[in-house]
Amino acid sequence: MATITIKILFFASAREAAGGITSANLELDADGADTQVLRAKLAAQYPKLAPLVQDEENLTLALNEEYVDMGEVKTLSSGDTVALIPPISGG
Repeated sequence: MATITIKILFFASAREAAGGITSANLELDADGADTQVLRAKLAAQYPKLAPLVQDEENLTLALNEEYVDMGEVKTLSSGDTVALIPPISGG
């Protein structure tokens, strides 16, 4: 089965939950690759990230520098970049 490679960028608490990494390449099956599948794959690969990545209110995705709206599922293509953006806490 064909696969695609997506670049993942980790920010703030998502970076901490993923073990301090800032980016990673992730392979997904080309058939049915979308942001919902990506969230599940990230949760499985990074267990400490699972509570964040599985809750759309706690983690926003940005696909190629454009936010993915809550409840929206975007199709992914090889070479895409997805940023994991946790809520920004002010002070």
